[in-house]
Parts: sequence; structure tokens; C-alpha cells
Amino acid sequence: MADEEDDLVLSELPDEELVPQMMDDLYDGMKEEIEEGVNILLERGWTPYRILTEALVSGMTIVGKDFRDGILFVPEVLLAANAMKGGMTILKPLLVETGAPRMGKMVIGTVKGDIHDIGKNLVSMMMEGAGFEVVDLGINNAVEAYLEALEAEKPDILGMSALLTTTMPYMKVVIDTMSEQGIRDDYIVLVGGAPLNEEFGKAIGADAYCRDAAVAVEMAKSLVARKHNQPNA
Repeated sequence: MADEEDDLVLSELPDEELVPQMMDDLYDGMKEEIEEGVNILLERGWTPYRILTEALVSGMTIVGKDFRDGILFVPEVLLAANAMKGGMTILKPLLVETGAPRMGKMVIGTVKGDIHDIGKNLVSMMMEGAGFEVVDLGINNAVEAYLEALEAEKPDILGMSALLTTTMPYMKVVIDTMSEQGIRDDYIVLVGGAPLNEEFGKAIGADAYCRDAAVAVEMAKSLVARKHNQPNA
């Protein structure tokens, strides 16, 4: 069976077999195969957006569901997300050129005093995999960094992550400052991290607490759709 796998030549597969193969390769975290598959589909005249949605997003959706259901674990999801990133590196400039529709835009970062980023990175990758544009601010972000990014990027969503009980209260500092400046209602605020829970999310004024990356994607899709379908009050 392994020999058959080794003999598989992606370029010889018709589209209806290549796309499922790419979804399998994405699931298995095979970055080079994903990059090759993306290039083959581009050569065959597929639009960047069609490749993104039918091959990559569809594949990452399965990864997300299996992660949520405990079939896949963080190391495997990171491998899949890295393979997705390889495909996205090729597609991103082309998507910008073609003005392809996006699910929405998110600014995300770990809060001041906290240097943990595995969970944040996972959310970033899964969000990109779902078709969102993600601006990752990295770790140890003061309130000013978030506010500057909101002003510059005009995202739909602000995501904040914390892994320490000592840093999670800083999320409230950011949300309170947004309220003071009259911009809180302009953005969907999602929070996450091991020590957080739903009660904490509500208490600090976030729109939602997301217990893992798969939940973050579903929550983001739902809240962005609601925001865009709402008439302005």
C-alpha cells in the first residue's frame, strides 16, 4: 500500500480525484503535496478562490470537526494547518489580484504579559483555513497594539488569547478601553485560552468565549454573518 502511495503522481489525476486526494494530503499534513496540488489546479485553469474553497477549506473543515470530536489532536492539527499555509502562500497574492470574496477579517494576539502562542497560532491557521483574512499580532500585546491594529486593519473580529490566570484580566482592560473610545460595538470580540470560561467571557464584555480553535471558527462564521445581515440601527 505504501508503494502505491509513493507511486501516486498528482499531475496524472483528473480533477475529480485530485481534489479528494488533496483533502487527504491536507488531513495528513503533507505540505509539499498541497503546494503541488494547488499549482496543478492553477495550471488547469481553476480560479484561486475555487481552489481555496473546494480543496483547502473543505479539507480543513474535516480537520476542524475531527479536532473538535477528539479524533485529531493539536500536533496533527498544526501539521494540517502548516500544509494549508503552504497552499495559502501560493494563493494569497492571487486572491488579492482577483478580489475574491472573504469570510471576514480578524486581528488576533496574545495579551500583555503572556508569551504563549500555540493556541493562538492554531486559531489563526484554522481561521485562515475557513477563508478569513487573519492579522496576527503575536504575543505580549498592550492595549495600544490592539487599538492601532483595529484602526489600521478595520477587521470584523478582535481575538485575544491568554494562558495565564495573571494575564487574562488584561482582556477587560482592552475591552474597557474600546468602550471608553466608543468603538467597542464596531467589532466582534472573541476570547480564548485554557484558564478562561464562558462566565469570564461574559463578565469582561466579550461577544463570545471560544474553548478551542474549531469553536472559534464556528463562532466567527456565525457572528460575522449576523453582523453583516443586520441593518444598521
